This record gives sequence, C-alpha cells and structure tokens, in this order.
Amino acid sequence: MARPIRFNAFDMNCVGHQSPGLWAHPRDKSWKYKDLDYWQDLARTLERGVFDGIFIADVIGYYDVYKGSNYHAIHQAAQLPVNDPLQLAAPIALATEHLGIGITASTSFEHPYTFARRLATADHHSKGRVGWNIVTSYLESGARNVGQGGLRRHDDRYEVAAEYVEVLYKLLEGSWEEGAVVRDGKKRIFTHPEKVHEIGHKGRYFEVPGYGLTEPSPQRTPVLYQAGASGPGKAFAAAHAECIFVAAPTKSVLKAYVSDIRQRIAAAGRDPKKVYIYTLVTVITDETEEKAHKKFEEYRSYVSYDGSLTFMSGWSGIDFGQYAPADVVEKIETNAIHSFVEHIAGGDKSWTIEELAQFGGIGGMGPVFVGSPERIADILQEWVDDTDVDGFNLAYAVTPDSFEDIVAHIVPELQRRGAYPTAYRPGTLREKLFGEGPYLPKTHPADGYRDIEAVKRREAEAVPALKSVGA
Repeated sequence: MARPIRFNAFDMNCVGHQSPGLWAHPRDKSWKYKDLDYWQDLARTLERGVFDGIFIADVIGYYDVYKGSNYHAIHQAAQLPVNDPLQLAAPIALATEHLGIGITASTSFEHPYTFARRLATADHHSKGRVGWNIVTSYLESGARNVGQGGLRRHDDRYEVAAEYVEVLYKLLEGSWEEGAVVRDGKKRIFTHPEKVHEIGHKGRYFEVPGYGLTEPSPQRTPVLYQAGASGPGKAFAAAHAECIFVAAPTKSVLKAYVSDIRQRIAAAGRDPKKVYIYTLVTVITDETEEKAHKKFEEYRSYVSYDGSLTFMSGWSGIDFGQYAPADVVEKIETNAIHSFVEHIAGGDKSWTIEELAQFGGIGGMGPVFVGSPERIADILQEWVDDTDVDGFNLAYAVTPDSFEDIVAHIVPELQRRGAYPTAYRPGTLREKLFGEGPYLPKTHPADGYRDIEAVKRREAEAVPALKSVGA
C-alpha cells in the first residue's frame, strides 16, 4: 500500500458550518442539526467510507466583528444557532462501531474538574472512540457572556491551556490507579480506596485538591487533537497533540507548516511520524469533470458575501466591513486567530476583500478541490507527496451530499490506487489510529502524571526552592 491518505469529516452542531449561504440550497440538510437521526445517518456514511472520524467544531460566543454587529451572523446562520457538541458523542457511538468522534471544547470557558468527568463519560459510552479538540477560543463575545469581561491575551490563553491539560492528566491518568476498581461481590469491595488519590493541584489558574470523579475510561485520556498554528499554538501542539489540524490556503503554506511542526515535535522528544497532521479542504466531485464543475458553479450561486466576511472578520479579529471590495487585506495585530492573519496578510498572495469573501464562501479557510474522482485523487496524492501532510479534514459545501459524494467517488478511487484504508483496526480510537495501545505513550507528557503521589512530592519539593529564589 502507498502511504495511506487519512480523512476526517469536519462538521459542527449548527447550520452552514463553513459555507455561509449554502444552507439555502435545496439539498442541504444542515438545518437538521437538531435531529439525532441526521447525525447517526451521517456517521454511518462516514464509517462506510472508513473515515478516521467526525471532527465536531464549536464556538462559545458569536461573530460580531463584521460591521460591529452580530446582525449578519444571525441573518445568515453563521454558526448561530449552535448546539453543544459533546452531546453528539453517545448517539454517534450507538450508530457506528469504529468511527472516531472528535469533540471541540475550550480551555477558556469550563473548569477542568467538571470537564474531565464529561470527557471520561463520553469515552466510556463510546467504548474509547472519543477525542478532544483542545481550543483556547477567539471570540470576545464568548468571554463576555461567561462573565470574564473579555478574552485573555492570545499567548496567555495558552498558559491557561497548559495548566488545564495538566489538571486533566492528573485526574484522568493519576487519580485512579490501574486495578483500583475490582467489583468484587464476594469480598464486598467495589473500589480499593488506597488506590484512589487526591491530586492536590494548586496552580496559577486552577485549584483542584481532590479525586477524579470517574473510574478510568478505555483510553483514560481521549485522543488529543489541536489546531493551533501561531507560535504558542504550535509549541502546545508539539508537546501535547496526537492529531493536528491546520487550515492552509496554499500548498506552500502547508508545506512550511508541516515541516516546522514536525521539527518541533521531534524537539519535544516525540516521534513526529506518530502525530497525524490533517489540512482543511473542501472537495466537490461527481462522475465527470463537467458534472463536478457544474455542481461547483451551482454551489457558488448560493454563497453569502456578508456571511463569508462575517466568518473572516470573526476569525481574524479584523472588521472587513469597513473596507471596499477592491481594498487589499493588510496585516493588523489582533487578539483572535494569529495564524489566519499571517496566512492572508503575510503569505505569498495578496488578497482583496472581494477575493477573500469569494475564497471563504465555500469551505472556510481551506482550498476547494473540484473535479472527477481521478482528478481529485491526483490532487490529494500530490498534496500528500509535496507537503508531507497525513490527511485531510473535509469540510462540506452541502451536507450530507458533499460527504456522500466523497464516499461514493473519491474513497473507491483512492482504494483502487492502494492509497486509502479498506478497513479499520480493532480497538479504541487511539489503537485504530496508531496501531499501539489504548493509552497515551510514555513519550507523552501525560506519562509524568501517572504516579500522582510522586508528582505531589516533586511539587512540594519545588515550592521551597521557588520561595528561596524569590527571597
């Protein structure tokens, strides 16, 4: 088999996730996001296509940067209304046997103690097929609505995230020993108390003295996804992520990113080939080139100019509504997604506002590939060969049609070429992805928190030393 290409489906518990305006297309069913049968049917389709998983994005807040208002976000359903993603894990797990379920949750808006329980519960219910997409969030509206006044500075949010995952590792990896739960009816012992430990965490942002609330789930810590592409984001991903998502508008941008992040992973003491990198793309295909391009033009007729710039303004933190369509995008320092600003204002292409709106109208920040199955397969293999990326995070133009087209046309073509899996590995999501054990490997930072009593001793010894330095 050639190097296998990997697919994730990129979706969100909302209407018109990355393609503003296409909710109005007569075949689009994203308005059924409220219905569990919609998600279960989609999940079955993806499993037939041997997708690694469905990756469910999320935002807390709403897009109110464009023209200083959330009017267009509401008017064009630009990720509003939006439902909670974690509640989709159980119904998707019930409908499938193998499909991974990646859930986005922010380190900025929920306490790690309660989130650890919710995450472990989902891992139990799915028999170990859950992943967590770690985000720090970028919408000021979200921070305001949970009483924070506004977002912390971009780099500070990653400091919070680093402590957040430390708390989760302590709770999920160290609080309950292997063999703590025995369910011994004869001896009337369900759990050995001496094998359940308080974590005693007292950090800069969180204080969590007690026990984890859940017994160890099949993966203990679910598979860790991360999409940071700024300097702090890449440093965090290199240290913690098992799967990394990137939105690169061009092949050259993607190649530079992949090379950089793999070097950072190696410098962190981890195997860069055992971290998968997926890039965001949208594929529009049909039986022939002519049919595919006709479909693309049909889709383009539904794109919302204001909806597209609503997204672009929210992601960048720049109000593109203040510029004329022919104006060129310039780099402005913001507190939103730094990598987005770098790509559109500091990359190898100059963008006008109108070009930006057209680019983002279908599929968001990733490129759109249009063509026959043979043509799309050529493009995907070319991108993998030229950039060293592992796979693709596939956004939709129209759902579920976009995903059904890929499963019907692209997957069989890649399989004929020996460039795509034909079956899943057994086991948990981590085992299916990497072919090793269900837990994070010893080269991962989580390994340092598995002996929680030793962790507490180290931390207690470090406190006097810090006080001495301060004195």
